Amino acid sequence: QVQLVESGGGLVQAGGSLRLSCTASGSRFSFTAMGWYRQGPGKQRELVAGITRGGSTNYADSLKGRFAISRDNAKNTVYLQMNSLKPEDTAVYYCVSGVTLQRTTTSPDYWGQGTQVTVSS
Repeated sequence: QVQLVESGGGLVQAGGSLRLSCTASGSRFSFTAMGWYRQGPGKQRELVAGITRGGSTNYADSLKGRFAISRDNAKNTVYLQMNSLKPEDTAVYYCVSGVTLQRTTTSPDYWGQGTQVTVSS
C-alpha cells in the first residue's frame, strides 16, 4: 500500500505562485513515478505532470512553461511549482503514483486525497 499526502494548496491571486508538495510512504516500488492531476469545477480530471526517480518528466502541453514538477527522492516527496496562475487553474490537485511514468500519467495506481487551489481574478 502507498499513502500520498498533499500540502500547499490555498487561495492566490491571478499572476501569483504556489508550490504543492506530496510525500509518499509505503512500498517504494509503487512510487517509482509520481505526478499530479487536477480537476476543476465542472471539468474532467486531467494530467498536470509526472516525474520518475531519475528526473524524466511528462507535462500536459498546455501547462509547460508555467508549471514545473520536481522530486526529492531522499524525502519521497514530489513538488509542483505553479507560476503565473490563472483563474482557470482553480481545481483540486491530486498527487498520484505508479510503477512507471507512462502508467502514472495515464492510469495511476495510487491517488492522494487532493488539495484545493483557488485562483482569484
